[in-house]
Amino acid sequence: MEELRNLPHIYQALIATLFTWGMTALGAAMVFFFKEIKRKFLDGMLGFAAGVMIAASFWSLLAPAIELAELSGILPWLPAVVGFLLGGLFLWIVDKTLPHLHIGLPMAEAEGIKTKWQRSVLLVLAITLHNIPEGLAVGVAFGALAHNIPGSSFAGAVALAIGIGIQNFPEGAAVSVPLRREGMTRWKSFMYGQASGIVEPIAAVLGAATVIYIKPILPYALAFAAGAMIYVVIEELIPESQQNKDTDSATIGAMLGFAVMMLLDVALG
Repeated sequence: MEELRNLPHIYQALIATLFTWGMTALGAAMVFFFKEIKRKFLDGMLGFAAGVMIAASFWSLLAPAIELAELSGILPWLPAVVGFLLGGLFLWIVDKTLPHLHIGLPMAEAEGIKTKWQRSVLLVLAITLHNIPEGLAVGVAFGALAHNIPGSSFAGAVALAIGIGIQNFPEGAAVSVPLRREGMTRWKSFMYGQASGIVEPIAAVLGAATVIYIKPILPYALAFAAGAMIYVVIEELIPESQQNKDTDSATIGAMLGFAVMMLLDVALG
């Protein structure tokens, strides 16, 4: 951990998101042991991911953005509100543009630009949508360390990466196992599942570099990442986890996810 602390912040963001990508791959590896995931368990995992992202949006992103704005003499709410809404707008545009298909839905309900891509590719892209703001959030958190601002700490950035890594595990399984059930080989299902996490290191490096070299946008960037994550939670994770009449698993999962992320951020940050 001390070696990571002494690295340039862009490298810290890269290594942290290689870890989160690795957790996605570890989850995708569940396809070698299981051919099916019970719907109740999947709902719980989706709820857990939602809880982690909601907690991370406030504790790791919005709160530091507001505090930084106050110290900079800016209206405290301005960067938080503007950045938050821009993050949601960005994901809305990506959601309407990027072809993708959510788990359990027929091809007729694929979203984004119409394409002849295979169902497997569209399923992977649906999870990739989740991972864009997650990678961006980790990158911005580590990039903020370059400016020594209150409310941001190395331990807090690590906590964010750990929290996102934990919820990436079920996301990897949520891609690979359904693909195996549809007849794809275990190895190919695994490769597709882990591929959904590739975007996180890319987004993290871009986010870290941007806030390191353009300090004035830092509070906006923090809030932007939060808005993008909340958009994913409301648009994708919660509806998917609540598709069945039994919503207890998803609700309990969300509560546990929020609690775990809050514990990590407060205890380590």
